[in-house]
Amino acid sequence: MSIKKQISFINEQIGKNITLVAVSKTKSELKIKEAYDSGQRVFGENKVQELVSKQNNLPKDIKWHMIGHLQRNKVKYIAPFINLIHGVDNIKLLKEINKQGKKNDRIIDCLIQVKISFEESKFGLDYKQANEWLTTDLLIDFKNIRITGFMGMASNTNNELKLIEEFSTLNSFFNKHQNTNIKILSMGMSNDYLLAIKNGSNMIRVGSKIFGARK
Repeated sequence: MSIKKQISFINEQIGKNITLVAVSKTKSELKIKEAYDSGQRVFGENKVQELVSKQNNLPKDIKWHMIGHLQRNKVKYIAPFINLIHGVDNIKLLKEINKQGKKNDRIIDCLIQVKISFEESKFGLDYKQANEWLTTDLLIDFKNIRITGFMGMASNTNNELKLIEEFSTLNSFFNKHQNTNIKILSMGMSNDYLLAIKNGSNMIRVGSKIFGARK
């Protein structure tokens, strides 16, 4: 199935209230342009150098999301244009994003990454830490950052009950903190996005279902 048909099929499945982030990491600019010409405007990358190169060469109305683990020394390269940073999980990174936001006269939208899986390969704050960020004065001096929601990466498993538990727990936490700023719940990828949506997700990150499996 073509990229255009895949995007159309996924959008029909998820409806208008869910944001589809097309995960374009490692994919060519030609394939991204094909998705763009099909109406897709939100793309997710996980490597800063690749992201900057694509942003320079592709249409300027694309909304670029940084979905990978972001190193502090790379923030300055994406701060001028990034639409949303998904994986914020430590104060030092927040300080750097705030610093670069101020330099670029921007308020940069960020999601708090919550660790919903026990897999060692996954990053994120635990629920206690995330709650502390939002219920204390910890973030009060970060004027160039806006926390707009949460991101979670579920376990790499076919155990549907486990996935439902992880998704629904983060959804409950999201509902507890939801307000005019906190309105995004990013969870669900190519293999589990429909289950994530059933359990509250309003932003999904889909790569292989659009562009095909990575080589």
